[in-house]
Amino acid sequence: MRVPILALLSTALIGAASDAPTISVDTLRTVDKTLSSDAFAGRAPTTPAEDKTVAYIIAQMKAAGLKPGNKGSWTQDVPMVESTFADISPLVFSGGAAPVSLAPGSDMVVRSYRVVPQIAVKDSETVFVGYGINAPERGWNDYAGIDVRGKTVIILVNDPDWQMPGRDGPFEGRAMTYYGRWTYKYEEAARQGAAAAIIVHDTEPAAYGWGVVESSNTRPSLELDEPGDHLDQSAAIGWMQLGAARRVFASAGKDFAQLSEAAKVKGFRAVPLGLKASVSFTATIKRQRSKNVIGVLPGKAAPRDYVLYTAHWDHLGRCTPVKGDDICNGAVDNASGVAGLIALAQAHVKAGPAARSIAFLAVTAEESGLLGSRYYAEHPVYPLARTVGGVNMDSLNVAGAVRDFVVTGAGKSELEDMVKPFVAAQGRVIKPEPNPERGGYFRSDHFSFAKLGVPMLDASSGLDLVKGGVDAGRAASDDYVANRYHKPQDEYDPAWDWSGAVQDLQVYYRLGRQLAVGKAWPNWYRTSEFRAVRDKQRAGR
Repeated sequence: MRVPILALLSTALIGAASDAPTISVDTLRTVDKTLSSDAFAGRAPTTPAEDKTVAYIIAQMKAAGLKPGNKGSWTQDVPMVESTFADISPLVFSGGAAPVSLAPGSDMVVRSYRVVPQIAVKDSETVFVGYGINAPERGWNDYAGIDVRGKTVIILVNDPDWQMPGRDGPFEGRAMTYYGRWTYKYEEAARQGAAAAIIVHDTEPAAYGWGVVESSNTRPSLELDEPGDHLDQSAAIGWMQLGAARRVFASAGKDFAQLSEAAKVKGFRAVPLGLKASVSFTATIKRQRSKNVIGVLPGKAAPRDYVLYTAHWDHLGRCTPVKGDDICNGAVDNASGVAGLIALAQAHVKAGPAARSIAFLAVTAEESGLLGSRYYAEHPVYPLARTVGGVNMDSLNVAGAVRDFVVTGAGKSELEDMVKPFVAAQGRVIKPEPNPERGGYFRSDHFSFAKLGVPMLDASSGLDLVKGGVDAGRAASDDYVANRYHKPQDEYDPAWDWSGAVQDLQVYYRLGRQLAVGKAWPNWYRTSEFRAVRDKQRAGR
């Protein structure tokens, strides 16, 4: 009898905040179940599944009562280039005590941002660059004193102080900074002129197992289709298993553990390994377009000001099979977020137009590096200077009601202050991020907007489940990360308890509604790295 129980619990939660409308659990179930079904084949962008996904989201937005959000159109074209890699050779390190050959898939994964049909790195000198960070404002440069142009760099994942408790380290301790994110490490290696950049995978600092790396790097690769074909990037980028890295370093006569410890200390200098790396592969290139989906509830008094809700509609499509299943359905990640987007649209339409417009944006290619949100932020339908702020939703809580609420990357924007009374109205408390080392702040679409100045809240349920407490919540979270995240097992479950998602959606609704009916322009805190961008953006408005 789960449906009546959930309905009663949802009603109780709504009663905690009288101005919050009903969030439809039926909508959450229906949209999630549909989008994550095998019929949608894992919702990979630029595949036939995209057309089906986009059409379904448009139909849901229409039914909710929204208007087309892009000058009469429901979509925004996002130019993409897809590269499918094949004929991948082993990654071979020669010149040491004995050659080390790393097998594709089991030992390493490799791909390229470059849009070219053939990639070859041959006899490239190999350098260990520690954490691969160049941060002048922190007095840290792992590339100091060495020229890595044309060379292969081996890089550690996360920040040098990721094992430090608290946030007092040179890179905010346990909390990952952008310098710890794999995207940054490839970006910096390219700026340094490296021919190849290989990150060493270690489950704890990476925050996900090798299966996630493999499934994410063995499918076709998407990038924004831009002038220059990304030829300013390293020819090859990839990951190697921790055990493989140890073998490579041993061949070079180096102690991997010892050098890894040395890399944590300010003043570390890159270490040439005396090895030469070689790898090659081909790419089949396909230029095409994907789509962001945009619906809007026009405002009455200030329709040119916009409050924004975002969620990514894409997932991995066909991926590495597990027990014969090769569809990564993405039920939690992120069919649940799109379901929340539609449920919020229904709630706002039912409440009627606010003073400001409220836009609902389902973006593409988050799993390929936040490409859809990045394209929108760089080519906004609504000027960023007129975008008040908003909420991003990436994976709703389907484990049940909770006593706490967590802001990802806390300490950045005034939206965090605005959300506090709505959380308190539910009898919940705001707690610190339980796993800041996972770098969640840099892993979802709000970051695309933050980099360009727009305050966006990324916050959701904590781990303190009403039924079972923190132990049960942590067990559910750990089980998802280990067994379902980015795997075919992320499938819809009719036994899910949506009451926690309803709690969060009530908070998102109330925050968005307050922004939409009022005149406030929330900003970043003065200590935030995004404050200057926003101040410049809003100057004179």
